[in-house]
Amino acid sequence: MGKWGKSGGYVTRIWRTVHKHHKPVLMLLFDLLMLSFAFVMAMAIRVNGLSPALEVEMLICLALTLASSSFIFLRLGLYRTVIRYMGQQAIVAVLQGVTASAVVLAVASYLTFAGVPRSVPVIYWCFALIAVGGSRWLVRIYYQMALEIHKTRVAIYGAGTAGLQLYKALVHGEIYKPVAFFDDNASKQKTLIDGVLVYNPSNILDVVVERDISEVLLAMPGVPKRRRREITRGLRERGLVVKVIPGLEELVDGAGRTADVSQIYENILGRAPVEPEKALIAGSISGKVVLVTGAGGSIGSELCRQIALWRPAHLVLVESSEYALYQIERELYQQQQDEGHQLKVTALLGDVRDRVRMAEIIESFSIHTIYHAAAYKHVPLVEQNVVLGADNNVLGTLSVLEAAEAFGVEQFVLISTDKAVRPTNVMGATKRFAELVCQDFGRRFAKTRVCMVRFGNVLGSSGSVIPLFTDQINAGGPVTVTHPKVTRYFMTIPEAAQLVLQAGSMGRNGDVFVLDMGEPVRIYDLAKRLIQIMGHTVRDEENPDGDIEIQITGLRPGEKLYEELLLGDNVSGTDHPMIMRAEEERLASERLQTLIGGLRQACTRHDCEEVHRILMEAVKDYAPKQSLVDVVWTQRRESKPAPQVGQVERLPLPVDAGRR
Repeated sequence: MGKWGKSGGYVTRIWRTVHKHHKPVLMLLFDLLMLSFAFVMAMAIRVNGLSPALEVEMLICLALTLASSSFIFLRLGLYRTVIRYMGQQAIVAVLQGVTASAVVLAVASYLTFAGVPRSVPVIYWCFALIAVGGSRWLVRIYYQMALEIHKTRVAIYGAGTAGLQLYKALVHGEIYKPVAFFDDNASKQKTLIDGVLVYNPSNILDVVVERDISEVLLAMPGVPKRRRREITRGLRERGLVVKVIPGLEELVDGAGRTADVSQIYENILGRAPVEPEKALIAGSISGKVVLVTGAGGSIGSELCRQIALWRPAHLVLVESSEYALYQIERELYQQQQDEGHQLKVTALLGDVRDRVRMAEIIESFSIHTIYHAAAYKHVPLVEQNVVLGADNNVLGTLSVLEAAEAFGVEQFVLISTDKAVRPTNVMGATKRFAELVCQDFGRRFAKTRVCMVRFGNVLGSSGSVIPLFTDQINAGGPVTVTHPKVTRYFMTIPEAAQLVLQAGSMGRNGDVFVLDMGEPVRIYDLAKRLIQIMGHTVRDEENPDGDIEIQITGLRPGEKLYEELLLGDNVSGTDHPMIMRAEEERLASERLQTLIGGLRQACTRHDCEEVHRILMEAVKDYAPKQSLVDVVWTQRRESKPAPQVGQVERLPLPVDAGRR
């Protein structure tokens, strides 16, 4: 058994080796057959017959030629080249191999005294080149034709280096077939790139129809972003599907994926991202002890990432969600490892509504700057949980503010929202109430500089439309939009975080800062654009065979068609060209204190109606579009009062029992 086992293992290894190299072996045998054919044909043409080619001396000469040629072909790497990707270097290698084989034939004829006519090696060279090189070229063409049947026909906008690199990549791919180039440079128009014509962009619609083009790929990474955005917007306004392609250098250094995502966001924003003023950020963070509430949320976590880059003396994270806190702490640790600098980070579980806990944290760590990002922000959820929303967003802000003022915090920055402007929902009303509290503190107290930062929807944050639409598209649709005319302002998460950090340095007592966010975006158009960016088509009445359908679901409770960033027209500039300071109406301190006291009592009693009434009284422009939809409150009203069958009591502790 031992011998049989050993011999069986040896045979298996041989079989695996043969199987692994069977394609190169077959290619080599085919080439030797073609070289034999070339020799026979050369002799037949030269001597007008096949008999001389079959003589013993001739066969010995041929065998020596084939053995030498096989060694030469292997050394030149002819069998390491994938035929479907065969390029110029492979053609040169074939030419060198065939030439060497013809020279070997002449030398072998001299050594074996075969008497091969002197013209035969030349004729042999011609037949061998056609047989060896031509066979490879035919296989390559076959592969390309088989693949191109199912390829999507595309045009490349940009006939420069990036466009040529993209063209070469797509030609060897299995998805896209470039059939046209477009370029703004008149000197490149009407020229050919590898047989593909470069057109004038002014004729793009005619060319798209004529060449049956499905998509336009923008390959101009070196062009300024503003110009790329103009081209992209102009093409999409003509109904074309446009994809912005990063340069290969960006892909090599790892920036391709990020650049692609940021480019998608730029197209949605309709503007370039706002660049930060570094001096403004450094003044509030570098060398300071910084506290971020809501540190595990979308905005809070990005604030932590940005703050870590500016070398604070100590970064304190407060978050009520254990998992979210764990995630951001781990990410910050990894960020430090990657960038090679040390930062003291303290992660604390805590609820901003807990006044004692917040005061304890601020006093213990001698906090200099607070970024208050903790809030309930999802409109439908807050609409269904009125008391908790008001308690967290208003009284939670108040508890942090009181502790900040008591222990001499230098700066307090509230993260607000455009939904606080003339709100139609509970979430917006609570955030406006929180702004009023901050305005009052900024006016009455001198220790802490208090300001607010108000911005629109944040792309990529939890609950925002981009992740939702992306999941729906990946699932095959439908994409749900509440109303065909609903519009929103948008900004990226890094933009939002940088704006917050800069506002801390510019803020005076109770200032409200807003970002010049460009034009509002129609959500329906955003959904269509994202479907196209992800390589699909919209299924509608005009295109019933499309991939993804957009469904209109109706406005949700508390949702309005459009958002605003300002309550009035009293706006002034700041040290940053894209950030404005808004002077807005404030409540008298006495009245505000009364409203806060009433709100605190109503939240303690879980009196949903009273909380809602106080919000309407405090926020002048709060105009709810429907009655209360708080889930628990509605359930209690609709259900019949049940007879009291028991009473909830606190269980006695062992100490209490002993005393009895």
